[in-house]
Amino acid sequence: MERVAKFLKEAGTYYLATVDQDQPRVRPFGTVLVYEGKLYIQTGKAKEVSKQLHANPKAEICAFKDGEWVRISGKLVEDDNCDARKAMLDAYPELRGMYNEDDGNTEVFYFEDAVATFSSFTKAPETVQF
Repeated sequence: MERVAKFLKEAGTYYLATVDQDQPRVRPFGTVLVYEGKLYIQTGKAKEVSKQLHANPKAEICAFKDGEWVRISGKLVEDDNCDARKAMLDAYPELRGMYNEDDGNTEVFYFEDAVATFSSFTKAPETVQF
């Protein structure tokens, strides 16, 4: 999982895919944190992505850098622990202008039953489960 988090941080931007009824939805994200042994992302409850994840927690992330990409699929589970939200915002202090761990909007999700596949055009794929 540390390798996955490192890759996402180095890529800077990753793309999160969710499902909206029968329509896939993809958007750029940038937050990633390993907290208490789990891989977390952050969003706001007011956003459509939050509503989509609560309706169907199955999601996939894809990021690309230096000729290699990673795809992570699994369930994103909300963690309502204030300490988890605080840890995320402490890792991304630039978000504090829009979010606060106690604002009722900030939420963090961690991956459950995740499978990450590292791929490139020059070598065989490698899979990591966490």
